Amino acid sequence: MTHREDPPQELVVDVFARGCTSRAAFEDVTGRWASLVLLALGEGRFRFNALRRKVEGVSEKMLSQTLQALERDGMVTREVLSAIPPRVEYSLTPLGAGVAERLRSLADLLESAAGEVQRARERTAPR
Repeated sequence: MTHREDPPQELVVDVFARGCTSRAAFEDVTGRWASLVLLALGEGRFRFNALRRKVEGVSEKMLSQTLQALERDGMVTREVLSAIPPRVEYSLTPLGAGVAERLRSLADLLESAAGEVQRARERTAPR
């Protein structure tokens, strides 16, 4: 009996392709809370509750899920520090720092255009 090996799956690198790893990471990063978490961590290390206070409105459950996804994608590290009680701090990996830097540029652009966005919203609001 001969054993036939399955051919290796080709790595697809195209964010528009359904099976691409970069697409999955893109979806994680562009989620509502992930972008804000990455921006916050771009300012430094945070403990969980400090990060939750920084990112106003995020629930404990959503922050936990977001951090797990970003850690899985290699953008965030979780470090357990020896203390009583034990402390956990989150920080960016080099990849996460690069993503956060680009998100910061986008956030800066949107913050500087806040007045313009507000006026556009007022013009298009239902009357």
